Amino acid sequence: MFAFLKTLRKATRRAFLPVAMLALAACDPAALGGLGGGLGNSGPKIDASKPIPVALLVPRGSAQASDNLLATNLENAARLAIRDLSGVQIDLRVYGTAGNAQTAASQAALAINDGANIIIGPLFAEAANAVGVVAAEQGVNVLAFSNNTTIAGGNVFVLGATFDNTANRLVSHAASQGRDKIVVVHARDVAGQLGRNAITQAIARSGATLAGTVDYPLSQEGLLAAVPNVKAAVDSAGANGVFLTASPAAGLPLLAQLLPEAGVSPSTTQYLGLTRWDIPAQTLQLPGLQGGLFTLPDPGASSAFRSKYEAAYGSAPHPIAGLAFDGIAAVGALVSRGKANALSHGSLTQGSGFQGATGIFRLRADGTNERGLAVATVRNNQVNIISPAPRGFGGAGS
Repeated sequence: MFAFLKTLRKATRRAFLPVAMLALAACDPAALGGLGGGLGNSGPKIDASKPIPVALLVPRGSAQASDNLLATNLENAARLAIRDLSGVQIDLRVYGTAGNAQTAASQAALAINDGANIIIGPLFAEAANAVGVVAAEQGVNVLAFSNNTTIAGGNVFVLGATFDNTANRLVSHAASQGRDKIVVVHARDVAGQLGRNAITQAIARSGATLAGTVDYPLSQEGLLAAVPNVKAAVDSAGANGVFLTASPAAGLPLLAQLLPEAGVSPSTTQYLGLTRWDIPAQTLQLPGLQGGLFTLPDPGASSAFRSKYEAAYGSAPHPIAGLAFDGIAAVGALVSRGKANALSHGSLTQGSGFQGATGIFRLRADGTNERGLAVATVRNNQVNIISPAPRGFGGAGS
Protein backbone atom coordinates (compact mmCIF):
# COMPACT_ATOMS: atom_id res chain seq x y z
CA MET A 1 0.00 0.00 0.00
CA PHE A 2 2.76 2.48 0.91
CA ALA A 3 4.54 1.75 -2.40
CA PHE A 4 1.28 2.46 -4.23
CA LEU A 5 0.86 5.72 -2.29
CA LYS A 6 4.39 6.77 -3.19
CA THR A 7 3.70 6.28 -6.89
CA LEU A 8 0.36 8.05 -6.72
CA ARG A 9 1.65 11.02 -4.73
CA LYS A 10 4.56 11.54 -7.12
CA ALA A 11 2.09 11.56 -9.99
CA THR A 12 -0.13 14.23 -8.40
CA ARG A 13 1.90 17.35 -7.61
CA ARG A 14 -0.07 19.90 -5.58
CA ALA A 15 -0.06 23.64 -5.44
CA PHE A 16 0.81 24.76 -1.92
CA LEU A 17 -1.95 25.83 0.42
CA PRO A 18 -1.45 28.22 3.34
CA VAL A 19 -3.57 26.91 6.20
CA ALA A 20 -4.14 30.47 7.40
CA MET A 21 -6.58 30.91 4.51
CA LEU A 22 -9.96 29.33 5.11
CA ALA A 23 -10.59 29.54 1.37
CA LEU A 24 -8.54 26.93 -0.44
CA ALA A 25 -5.88 28.11 -2.83
CA ALA A 26 -5.66 26.78 -6.37
CA CYS A 27 -4.91 23.07 -6.36
CA ASP A 28 -5.60 19.87 -8.22
CA PRO A 29 -9.06 18.90 -6.95
CA ALA A 30 -8.51 15.18 -7.55
CA ALA A 31 -8.69 13.76 -4.05
CA LEU A 32 -6.55 11.11 -2.40
CA GLY A 33 -9.33 10.45 0.13
CA GLY A 34 -10.25 6.84 0.76
CA LEU A 35 -6.71 5.50 0.57
CA GLY A 36 -6.56 5.09 4.34
CA GLY A 37 -8.39 1.76 4.29
CA GLY A 38 -6.39 -1.24 5.42
CA LEU A 39 -3.78 0.84 7.25
CA GLY A 40 -5.01 0.12 10.77
CA ASN A 41 -1.67 -1.25 11.97
CA SER A 42 0.60 1.19 10.12
CA GLY A 43 3.00 3.24 12.21
CA PRO A 44 6.12 2.38 14.19
CA LYS A 45 5.95 0.44 17.44
CA ILE A 46 6.77 2.61 20.45
CA ASP A 47 7.88 2.16 24.05
CA ALA A 48 5.46 4.40 25.96
CA SER A 49 7.63 4.25 29.08
CA LYS A 50 10.36 6.23 27.31
CA PRO A 51 10.38 9.73 25.72
CA ILE A 52 8.59 9.58 22.36
CA PRO A 53 10.54 11.26 19.52
CA VAL A 54 8.17 13.62 17.71
CA ALA A 55 9.26 15.71 14.70
CA LEU A 56 7.73 19.17 14.31
CA LEU A 57 8.13 20.61 10.80
CA VAL A 58 7.71 24.39 10.68
CA PRO A 59 8.37 26.97 7.91
CA ARG A 60 11.45 28.38 9.64
CA GLY A 61 14.16 29.59 7.24
CA SER A 62 11.70 30.95 4.71
CA ALA A 63 12.39 34.28 3.02
CA GLN A 64 9.00 35.42 4.33
CA ALA A 65 9.05 37.04 7.77
CA SER A 66 5.47 35.88 8.31
CA ASP A 67 6.53 32.24 7.86
CA ASN A 68 9.25 32.57 10.46
CA LEU A 69 6.87 34.23 12.91
CA LEU A 70 4.37 31.44 12.38
CA ALA A 71 7.13 28.86 12.86
CA THR A 72 7.86 30.32 16.29
CA ASN A 73 4.19 30.32 17.19
CA LEU A 74 3.75 26.71 16.13
CA GLU A 75 6.74 25.60 18.19
CA ASN A 76 5.52 27.60 21.18
CA ALA A 77 2.08 26.00 20.98
CA ALA A 78 3.58 22.52 20.71
CA ARG A 79 5.69 23.10 23.81
CA LEU A 80 2.65 24.46 25.61
CA ALA A 81 0.83 21.21 24.89
CA ILE A 82 3.80 19.17 26.11
CA ARG A 83 3.75 21.12 29.37
CA ASP A 84 0.13 20.08 29.91
CA LEU A 85 0.72 16.35 29.41
CA SER A 86 0.62 14.09 32.43
CA GLY A 87 2.63 10.87 32.54
CA VAL A 88 3.84 11.20 28.96
CA GLN A 89 7.30 12.29 27.83
CA ILE A 90 7.66 13.88 24.41
CA ASP A 91 11.08 14.39 22.85
CA LEU A 92 10.18 17.26 20.52
CA ARG A 93 12.60 17.82 17.65
CA VAL A 94 12.00 20.88 15.48
CA TYR A 95 12.99 21.03 11.81
CA GLY A 96 12.79 24.05 9.50
CA THR A 97 11.32 23.53 6.05
CA ALA A 98 11.94 27.06 4.68
CA GLY A 99 8.37 26.84 3.36
CA ASN A 100 9.69 24.64 0.57
CA ALA A 101 8.49 21.17 -0.46
CA GLN A 102 11.92 19.81 -1.35
CA THR A 103 13.43 21.04 1.91
CA ALA A 104 10.46 19.67 3.83
CA ALA A 105 10.99 16.24 2.29
CA SER A 106 14.70 16.21 3.13
CA GLN A 107 14.01 17.38 6.69
CA ALA A 108 11.38 14.67 7.09
CA ALA A 109 13.92 12.07 5.97
CA LEU A 110 16.39 13.46 8.50
CA ALA A 111 13.76 13.42 11.24
CA ILE A 112 12.88 9.79 10.56
CA ASN A 113 16.55 8.89 10.47
CA ASP A 114 16.83 10.62 13.86
CA GLY A 115 14.15 8.28 15.17
CA ALA A 116 10.90 10.26 14.85
CA ASN A 117 7.87 8.09 15.54
CA ILE A 118 5.45 10.62 14.03
CA ILE A 119 5.65 13.91 12.12
CA ILE A 120 3.57 16.98 12.99
CA GLY A 121 3.49 19.52 10.13
CA PRO A 122 4.48 20.86 7.67
CA LEU A 123 2.46 23.94 6.77
CA PHE A 124 1.91 23.97 3.01
CA ALA A 125 -0.01 21.33 1.08
CA GLU A 126 2.71 20.65 -1.48
CA ALA A 127 5.26 20.23 1.31
CA ALA A 128 2.93 17.92 3.23
CA ASN A 129 2.43 15.84 0.11
CA ALA A 130 6.22 15.51 -0.33
CA VAL A 131 6.70 14.64 3.34
CA GLY A 132 3.96 12.02 3.04
CA VAL A 133 5.92 10.22 0.31
CA VAL A 134 9.10 10.11 2.38
CA ALA A 135 7.31 9.09 5.57
CA ALA A 136 5.24 6.39 3.85
CA GLU A 137 8.43 4.57 2.89
CA GLN A 138 9.20 4.18 6.60
CA GLY A 139 5.66 3.59 7.82
CA VAL A 140 5.47 6.92 9.69
CA ASN A 141 2.24 8.91 9.93
CA VAL A 142 2.05 12.66 9.25
CA LEU A 143 -0.28 15.20 10.94
CA ALA A 144 -0.02 18.12 8.52
CA PHE A 145 -1.14 21.67 9.29
CA SER A 146 -2.87 21.93 5.91
CA ASN A 147 -6.63 22.20 5.39
CA ASN A 148 -6.32 20.93 1.81
CA THR A 149 -8.20 17.63 1.78
CA THR A 150 -6.85 16.67 -1.65
CA ILE A 151 -3.58 15.60 -0.01
CA ALA A 152 -5.28 13.59 2.74
CA GLY A 153 -5.17 9.81 2.76
CA GLY A 154 -2.89 6.91 3.58
CA ASN A 155 -0.33 8.12 6.12
CA VAL A 156 -1.19 11.83 5.76
CA PHE A 157 -3.81 13.52 7.93
CA VAL A 158 -4.79 17.19 7.67
CA LEU A 159 -5.37 19.10 10.92
CA GLY A 160 -6.62 22.38 9.43
CA ALA A 161 -10.24 23.54 9.39
CA THR A 162 -12.01 22.25 6.29
CA PHE A 163 -14.98 23.30 4.19
CA ASP A 164 -16.62 19.94 4.93
CA ASN A 165 -16.70 20.65 8.67
CA THR A 166 -18.44 23.99 8.23
CA ALA A 167 -20.84 22.78 5.53
CA ASN A 168 -21.94 19.75 7.52
CA ARG A 169 -22.50 21.73 10.72
CA LEU A 170 -24.41 24.59 9.09
CA VAL A 171 -26.59 22.53 6.77
CA SER A 172 -27.50 20.17 9.59
CA HIS A 173 -28.44 23.06 11.87
CA ALA A 174 -30.34 24.96 9.19
CA ALA A 175 -32.30 21.87 8.14
CA SER A 176 -33.25 21.19 11.76
CA GLN A 177 -34.73 24.71 11.87
CA GLY A 178 -36.75 24.18 8.70
CA ARG A 179 -34.31 25.94 6.35
CA ASP A 180 -34.14 22.92 4.10
CA LYS A 181 -34.29 24.31 0.55
CA ILE A 182 -30.88 25.80 -0.12
CA VAL A 183 -29.39 27.66 -3.08
CA VAL A 184 -25.58 27.53 -3.26
CA VAL A 185 -23.79 30.65 -4.52
CA HIS A 186 -20.10 30.21 -5.34
CA ALA A 187 -17.21 31.66 -7.30
CA ARG A 188 -15.91 29.79 -10.34
CA ASP A 189 -12.39 29.51 -8.95
CA VAL A 190 -11.11 26.28 -7.39
CA ALA A 191 -11.93 27.43 -3.86
CA GLY A 192 -15.49 28.20 -4.89
CA GLN A 193 -15.90 24.86 -6.61
CA LEU A 194 -14.52 22.91 -3.66
CA GLY A 195 -16.77 24.91 -1.35
CA ARG A 196 -19.77 24.13 -3.56
CA ASN A 197 -18.90 20.43 -3.49
CA ALA A 198 -18.69 20.41 0.30
CA ILE A 199 -22.06 22.15 0.64
CA THR A 200 -23.91 20.01 -1.91
CA GLN A 201 -22.57 16.84 -0.26
CA ALA A 202 -23.67 18.14 3.14
CA ILE A 203 -27.13 18.88 1.75
CA ALA A 204 -27.40 15.35 0.39
CA ARG A 205 -26.34 13.84 3.71
CA SER A 206 -28.77 15.95 5.73
CA GLY A 207 -31.85 15.17 3.69
CA ALA A 208 -32.31 18.83 2.76
CA THR A 209 -32.94 19.91 -0.84
CA LEU A 210 -30.44 21.52 -3.18
CA ALA A 211 -32.63 24.25 -4.63
CA GLY A 212 -30.06 25.38 -7.20
CA THR A 213 -26.50 26.58 -7.72
CA VAL A 214 -25.34 29.93 -9.05
CA ASP A 215 -21.72 30.55 -9.95
CA TYR A 216 -19.90 33.75 -10.86
CA PRO A 217 -16.44 34.86 -12.00
CA LEU A 218 -14.56 36.41 -9.10
CA SER A 219 -14.87 40.04 -10.14
CA GLN A 220 -17.16 42.96 -9.39
CA GLU A 221 -18.84 42.57 -12.76
CA GLY A 222 -19.29 38.86 -12.16
CA LEU A 223 -20.87 39.45 -8.78
CA LEU A 224 -23.22 42.08 -10.15
CA ALA A 225 -24.35 39.77 -12.95
CA ALA A 226 -24.93 36.87 -10.52
CA VAL A 227 -27.37 38.71 -8.25
CA PRO A 228 -30.48 38.47 -10.50
CA ASN A 229 -29.65 34.81 -11.13
CA VAL A 230 -29.62 34.15 -7.39
CA LYS A 231 -32.94 35.96 -7.01
CA ALA A 232 -34.44 33.87 -9.82
CA ALA A 233 -33.15 30.61 -8.33
CA VAL A 234 -34.56 31.45 -4.90
CA ASP A 235 -37.96 32.42 -6.31
CA SER A 236 -38.35 29.50 -8.69
CA ALA A 237 -37.49 26.89 -6.05
CA GLY A 238 -39.11 28.60 -3.10
CA ALA A 239 -35.73 28.42 -1.36
CA ASN A 240 -35.47 29.38 2.30
CA GLY A 241 -31.68 29.35 2.50
CA VAL A 242 -28.76 30.78 0.53
CA PHE A 243 -25.29 29.34 1.22
CA LEU A 244 -22.47 31.73 0.27
CA THR A 245 -18.90 30.52 -0.24
CA ALA A 246 -17.57 34.10 -0.49
CA SER A 247 -15.18 35.38 2.17
CA PRO A 248 -15.04 38.90 3.66
CA ALA A 249 -11.98 39.52 1.49
CA ALA A 250 -13.48 38.16 -1.72
CA GLY A 251 -17.02 39.17 -2.55
CA LEU A 252 -19.00 38.75 0.66
CA PRO A 253 -19.54 42.47 1.41
CA LEU A 254 -20.87 43.09 -2.10
CA LEU A 255 -23.20 40.09 -2.04
CA ALA A 256 -24.43 41.03 1.44
CA GLN A 257 -25.42 44.43 0.04
CA LEU A 258 -26.76 43.51 -3.38
CA LEU A 259 -28.81 40.40 -2.61
CA PRO A 260 -31.13 42.06 -0.06
CA GLU A 261 -31.50 45.04 -2.40
CA ALA A 262 -32.57 42.61 -5.15
CA GLY A 263 -35.28 41.15 -2.93
CA VAL A 264 -33.52 38.12 -1.40
CA SER A 265 -34.60 39.10 2.10
CA PRO A 266 -32.53 37.73 5.03
CA SER A 267 -35.75 37.65 7.05
CA THR A 268 -37.28 34.98 4.82
CA THR A 269 -34.19 33.43 3.21
CA GLN A 270 -31.51 32.40 5.70
CA TYR A 271 -28.01 33.46 4.69
CA LEU A 272 -25.34 30.86 5.51
CA GLY A 273 -21.58 31.46 5.31
CA LEU A 274 -18.78 29.00 4.56
CA THR A 275 -16.15 31.36 6.01
CA ARG A 276 -15.73 33.21 9.29
CA TRP A 277 -17.84 36.37 9.28
CA ASP A 278 -16.25 37.78 12.43
CA ILE A 279 -12.80 38.20 10.83
CA PRO A 280 -12.36 41.09 10.28
CA ALA A 281 -14.83 42.34 12.88
CA GLN A 282 -16.25 45.09 10.63
CA THR A 283 -17.87 42.37 8.50
CA LEU A 284 -20.42 42.01 11.29
CA GLN A 285 -21.71 45.49 10.49
CA LEU A 286 -23.01 44.50 7.04
CA PRO A 287 -26.82 44.86 7.11
CA GLY A 288 -27.34 41.86 4.84
CA LEU A 289 -25.58 39.50 7.26
CA GLN A 290 -27.80 40.34 10.23
CA GLY A 291 -29.54 37.11 11.18
CA GLY A 292 -27.22 35.04 9.01
CA LEU A 293 -25.38 31.94 10.22
CA PHE A 294 -21.73 30.93 10.23
CA THR A 295 -19.52 28.66 12.34
CA LEU A 296 -16.58 29.21 14.61
CA PRO A 297 -14.46 27.01 16.89
CA ASP A 298 -15.54 26.42 20.48
CA PRO A 299 -15.25 29.95 21.99
CA GLY A 300 -14.54 28.67 25.50
CA ALA A 301 -11.71 26.36 24.45
CA SER A 302 -10.30 28.98 22.08
CA SER A 303 -10.29 31.63 24.81
CA ALA A 304 -8.61 29.28 27.29
CA PHE A 305 -5.87 28.43 24.80
CA ARG A 306 -5.30 32.07 23.96
CA SER A 307 -5.02 33.03 27.64
CA LYS A 308 -2.64 30.16 28.33
CA TYR A 309 -0.47 31.10 25.36
CA GLU A 310 -0.38 34.79 26.28
CA ALA A 311 0.58 33.97 29.86
CA ALA A 312 3.44 31.77 28.68
CA TYR A 313 4.79 33.88 25.81
CA GLY A 314 3.53 37.42 26.33
CA SER A 315 1.65 37.75 23.05
CA ALA A 316 -1.43 36.38 21.32
CA PRO A 317 -0.99 33.17 19.30
CA HIS A 318 -1.14 33.11 15.53
CA PRO A 319 -4.64 32.02 14.38
CA ILE A 320 -3.37 28.58 13.37
CA ALA A 321 -0.78 28.03 16.11
CA GLY A 322 -3.32 25.85 17.89
CA LEU A 323 -2.88 23.14 15.24
CA ALA A 324 0.53 22.31 16.67
CA PHE A 325 -1.05 22.12 20.12
CA ASP A 326 -3.65 19.74 18.67
CA GLY A 327 -1.03 17.46 17.16
CA ILE A 328 0.83 17.09 20.45
CA ALA A 329 -2.44 16.69 22.38
CA ALA A 330 -3.45 13.79 20.13
CA VAL A 331 -0.05 12.10 20.43
CA GLY A 332 0.00 12.58 24.19
CA ALA A 333 -3.51 11.19 24.68
CA LEU A 334 -2.68 8.07 22.68
CA VAL A 335 0.75 7.43 24.21
CA SER A 336 -0.71 7.77 27.72
CA ARG A 337 -2.51 4.46 27.19
CA GLY A 338 0.83 2.69 27.09
CA LYS A 339 0.21 0.67 23.94
CA ALA A 340 2.96 -0.14 21.45
CA ASN A 341 0.66 0.71 18.52
CA ALA A 342 -0.37 4.11 19.96
CA LEU A 343 0.69 6.00 16.83
CA SER A 344 -0.75 3.63 14.26
CA HIS A 345 -3.35 4.66 11.71
CA GLY A 346 -6.01 2.77 13.64
CA SER A 347 -5.17 4.48 16.93
CA LEU A 348 -5.03 7.96 15.41
CA THR A 349 -8.53 7.51 13.99
CA GLN A 350 -10.19 6.51 17.28
CA GLY A 351 -13.82 7.59 17.25
CA SER A 352 -13.78 9.47 20.56
CA GLY A 353 -11.28 12.01 19.22
CA PHE A 354 -9.18 14.46 21.21
CA GLN A 355 -9.38 17.73 23.14
CA GLY A 356 -7.53 20.43 21.22
CA ALA A 357 -6.78 24.13 21.42
CA THR A 358 -10.12 25.13 19.92
CA GLY A 359 -12.31 22.25 21.04
CA ILE A 360 -12.82 18.61 20.19
CA PHE A 361 -11.55 17.05 16.98
CA ARG A 362 -10.97 13.64 15.52
CA LEU A 363 -9.06 12.25 12.58
CA ARG A 364 -10.92 10.27 9.96
CA ALA A 365 -9.75 7.15 8.15
CA ASP A 366 -9.57 9.05 4.86
CA GLY A 367 -7.05 11.54 6.33
CA THR A 368 -9.52 14.38 6.83
CA ASN A 369 -10.76 15.62 10.19
CA GLU A 370 -13.96 16.40 12.04
CA ARG A 371 -14.09 19.35 14.45
CA GLY A 372 -16.68 20.41 16.95
CA LEU A 373 -17.96 23.81 15.79
CA ALA A 374 -20.38 26.32 17.24
CA VAL A 375 -23.11 27.89 15.12
CA ALA A 376 -23.32 31.67 15.43
CA THR A 377 -25.65 34.34 14.13
CA VAL A 378 -25.17 38.09 13.71
CA ARG A 379 -27.41 40.30 15.84
CA ASN A 380 -26.94 44.03 16.23
CA ASN A 381 -23.51 43.76 14.60
CA GLN A 382 -22.35 41.21 17.18
CA VAL A 383 -21.69 37.47 17.29
CA ASN A 384 -24.28 35.42 19.13
CA ILE A 385 -23.82 31.69 19.67
CA ILE A 386 -27.10 29.88 19.02
CA SER A 387 -25.81 26.30 19.01
CA PRO A 388 -22.76 25.60 21.20
CA ALA A 389 -19.88 23.48 19.99
CA PRO A 390 -20.31 19.84 21.06
CA ARG A 391 -18.14 18.58 23.92
CA GLY A 392 -17.90 15.04 22.61
CA PHE A 393 -18.52 12.91 19.52
CA GLY A 394 -21.41 10.53 19.12
CA GLY A 395 -20.85 7.34 17.18
CA ALA A 396 -17.64 5.64 16.15
CA GLY A 397 -16.61 8.05 13.40
CA SER A 398 -15.20 6.91 10.08
